[in-house]
Amino acid sequence: MTTTRRKRKRKLKADINVVPYIDVMLVLLIIFMVTAPLLNLGVDIQLPQSNAKTVTEQKDPIVVSVDREGHLFLTIEGAKNEAVTSEQLVAKVGAYVRNNPKVAVFVAGDGNAPYQTIYSVLTDLQTKANVSRAGLMSNPAEVPAK
Repeated sequence: MTTTRRKRKRKLKADINVVPYIDVMLVLLIIFMVTAPLLNLGVDIQLPQSNAKTVTEQKDPIVVSVDREGHLFLTIEGAKNEAVTSEQLVAKVGAYVRNNPKVAVFVAGDGNAPYQTIYSVLTDLQTKANVSRAGLMSNPAEVPAK
């Protein structure tokens, strides 16, 4: 008993199956759409208020922000906030001030931040980073309506 089977030769497809790639792309798109609003774009701090005159500068000042937990953030020339340690802060600000000695450095401390942390930042900037112009930032005080 011989069965003769005819073997059919299949043609090879030269197409690439792109459906899995589209699925992965859509999943990544959804992940990025959900996580994009959650990115930390700035540091929320509540500055203390004062009646001091505003300072006008030709160059963008360096801003060191201290949040209410005492974490340090550095902003140089309008760039985005960068979380730093106190050693990194001294190294980066010191290097920048050596190249631009007339640049002002401001410490923006949250009103609820530990005073010792803000004072330590000012002391480190003046002694270790050799900053000659370091000051505190505040919001203008609200004048009560009469």
